[in-house]
Amino acid sequence: MGGRETEVVVTSQCMSDADLTTLAALIRRDIKPILERWRRAVRELPSAGHLDVPTLNDHLPLLLEELADAFATPSDDTIAETLRDASPPEHGAQRLQDGFDIVEVVAEYSILRGCVHDLADANGITLQRKAVRILNRVLDQAIGLAVEAFAVEQAAGVQRRREEYLAFVAHDLRTPLNAMALAARVLDATMESNTTPVAAARMLRTLHRNIGQLSTLVSKILDEHSNLEADQGVKLERRVLDLWPLIEGLVQDISPLTAAGSTRILNEVPDDLAVFADASVLRRVFQNLIANAITYTPKGTVQIGAHANIVDGSIECWVSDSGTGIPADLIATVFDKGTGDGEKSDSTGLGLAIVKSFVTAHGGTVHAESVLGRGTTIRLTLPAQTS
Repeated sequence: MGGRETEVVVTSQCMSDADLTTLAALIRRDIKPILERWRRAVRELPSAGHLDVPTLNDHLPLLLEELADAFATPSDDTIAETLRDASPPEHGAQRLQDGFDIVEVVAEYSILRGCVHDLADANGITLQRKAVRILNRVLDQAIGLAVEAFAVEQAAGVQRRREEYLAFVAHDLRTPLNAMALAARVLDATMESNTTPVAAARMLRTLHRNIGQLSTLVSKILDEHSNLEADQGVKLERRVLDLWPLIEGLVQDISPLTAAGSTRILNEVPDDLAVFADASVLRRVFQNLIANAITYTPKGTVQIGAHANIVDGSIECWVSDSGTGIPADLIATVFDKGTGDGEKSDSTGLGLAIVKSFVTAHGGTVHAESVLGRGTTIRLTLPAQTS
């Protein structure tokens, strides 16, 4: 055993550039077998098992070619530049989309390192000194670039989701703010100036002033975040809740929005119907749908209804109006972010996008039905409670 260890050390110390060239040729010859061994090991990682071969391979064939080039023309000075202009950064960003965590990104490169060692051993080459430095330099640079890109993209995604959440919240503030403003105007108009107590008048002025400040703030937030493209991450706290009281309370809260016209809001949800959902999120869904329906139904009826599907236990809900309707060529895009009404200066294109995002987070579906000049119905389905 001792003699064999001495022999290995001598061999590694005497490793020549010709040995490096031979190793380069072996890597180029055996790229496919190397990748096969590598894939078998990488598929043990939790996030890799479902990926097809092209997605799993990604840039690894190119990286092996770069490694072979580094062995064939060993120059530590050029490795960093070669890799920086190559594909590890794109690989790191892709792995984030594939669902990898950062530990798995590092692990797949470490597995590749082991495959190269196995190739050398199988062909009587012991990797030491110069060869090890080259191998480590190439793979460590690749790991660093991939992990950096992974982390940067991950941080950008978190920031985009935070910004979009803020934009969604700001949008949803508009409906209660508008209701408050209208309620204050009605109160102001019904109180005779000569009989209004000084304290009440002062309170009304304070109410108007604060509503104005909040409206300005909401508009500013919406302007800053109106072009967001990231998907919203929604965390839900589901529970079984009665739907009729939720809708009735919401109708009462936003009824001042109908004061300027003669729109009627009808809550026709069965009073014994329960849904499994996040109450606050579902309230925001219906708030957007009802407020939107009121906007396009200055005179007419807005109806909220729901029923249970006896087959699968899901709940179908709808908000129908007798308003202006949606042109047929726009139906397919009404839930897309940024698809606002160009004829309305305060349209942000976020209302129905919020609805879709929240319904999808519940595992449900939503779609629109409309006839121009006759009204619109938005239908959404919420799945039944799962055990």
